[in-house]
Amino acid sequence: MLTIPGFSIFLFKNCNLKTNYSTKIGLFSAVSVIISSMVGTGVYTSLGYQLAGIQSTLAILVLWILGGVMALCGAAVYGELAVRLPRSGGEYHFLSQIYHPALGFLSGWVSSTVGFAAPAALSSMAFANYFYKLFPELITNSFGMYQMEFTACLLVLFATLINIFSIQLGAKFQSSITLVNIVLILVLIVSGIYLSDAQHFSIYFDYQSIEPIFSRPFAVSLVFVSFAYSGWNSVTYITSEVDNPQKNLPKSLFLASFTVLLLYVGLNFVFLYSTPAAELVLKNEVGFIAGQHIFGEIGGKAISLVICIALFASVNSITIAGPRVSKTIGEDFPQLRRFSNLTGAGSPAMAIVLQSFIAIILIVTASFEKILTYIGFTLSLFTCLTVFGLFILRSKSKDDNLSYKTIGYPITPIIFIGLELWMIVFTLIDKPLESFSGFATILTGLIVYYALKRKDELPRS
Repeated sequence: MLTIPGFSIFLFKNCNLKTNYSTKIGLFSAVSVIISSMVGTGVYTSLGYQLAGIQSTLAILVLWILGGVMALCGAAVYGELAVRLPRSGGEYHFLSQIYHPALGFLSGWVSSTVGFAAPAALSSMAFANYFYKLFPELITNSFGMYQMEFTACLLVLFATLINIFSIQLGAKFQSSITLVNIVLILVLIVSGIYLSDAQHFSIYFDYQSIEPIFSRPFAVSLVFVSFAYSGWNSVTYITSEVDNPQKNLPKSLFLASFTVLLLYVGLNFVFLYSTPAAELVLKNEVGFIAGQHIFGEIGGKAISLVICIALFASVNSITIAGPRVSKTIGEDFPQLRRFSNLTGAGSPAMAIVLQSFIAIILIVTASFEKILTYIGFTLSLFTCLTVFGLFILRSKSKDDNLSYKTIGYPITPIIFIGLELWMIVFTLIDKPLESFSGFATILTGLIVYYALKRKDELPRS
C-alpha cells in the first residue's frame, strides 16, 4: 500500500469511539491494523509500470510473490526486534537503540517530510486518473495537461481543510474503508477467474519467461511492489499497546503479511488473466481497465468508484496521521515546537499544512512513477538497516530465553537484505535521479539533526 507504517494505528483508535486508550489490542485487532496499513493504492496502480519493462507473465507473478516473501521475512525479523526492544516507535526506536539516535531521527525526518507527503501525492494523482475514467465528460481544454494535477491538488487541499477543522470527521470516515478494500479485491479475484474471456492469457516456463526475473527492470520493479506491501511493520509502532506483545506481535506480523501476499498475487493474476497486458502498460488505472474487461463498462465504472473512495480515504488517513510525526518531533525539539501546536479542534494545523504543501509540490513537479521510485527507494534504506540490526543485537546478547526468535535465522534476514540490496543497487543504476533525491532528503535531515543538537548545547542567554 502507498502508506507509511503506523498511520492506520491512529485511525484504528480514533474510528472506534468506544475505544479506551488504555485498552490493549489483541491478536485479531493487531492483524487488522497491519492489513489496513498494507492494502491500498499500490496494488491498483503499479502493475502498468512493471509491464513496461517486463513482458513475462510468469516474471510479473514471481515479482509479487517475492514482494510478499520480503514482507514475510521482514515481519519475522521485526517480531524479534520488538521482543528484544519492547517499546512503541518502529524504526525510530529500533534504529536509535541499535545504531545512534541520529539514525532514528532520520527515519522520523523522512516520515515527517516526504514519507507521508509522497503517498498523499501518489494517492491524489491516482484518484484523478480514476475520477476522469468515471467522468470523462468533465475533461476540458481549459486546463489541458494540467487538469489531472489540478484535481489531485484540490483533493489534498480538501483533506487538509477537513482535518484542520475537524479531525474526528476525517477519522470516522475511515473505519469501513479497509473492509471495502478487502471485499473489493476478493470480488475482483473470484469474478475475474469465472467471468473473464482469457484467450490472450498464457504462462510459460521456458527461458524467455524466466530470464526477465534476473534482469534490471525486474529489480527496479521490485521497488514498486515492496512499496505496495509497505505497512507490514506497522504494529511495531504501537508495541506497548498490544496485549501480550511477546506472543501476539510476531503472530500478527506473519498472519497479516501472508494474507496480503495471497490477496496481491491473486489480484495481479486476475489483472493479467482478464486483460491483455498491452492495455495496461504505463497505465495508473489498471483496476478500471481490468474491471471493464470483467464486468463491462458499467461494472468497470462501479469498481472505479469504489477505488476512488478508497484513494480519497488514503489521502485523508495520511493527512490525519502524518502530521503527528512532525508534532512529535516538535515536542522533542524546542526549535520546531510550532509544529506541535494544536488548534481548538485538537489538530496540529502547522504540521498538516507543511505536509500538504510538500505533497502539492510533488504533484506539480514529478510524475507518478518518479515519486513512487523515490519514496520506495528511500524507505527501503531504513528497513534494510533495521533488519541488519538484528545481527548486531544477537552479537551483543544471545537471549536464549526470548519468547520469540526469528524463524529461519540467519537465512530469513539474509534473504530480506539480499533482495533489498539487489533492488537498491539496480535502482541506483537505472533511476539515479530518484535515488539521489532520496539520499539528498536523508542528508538534509542529518544536517537538521546536528544543527538542532548544536543549538540545544549552546548556553541560554
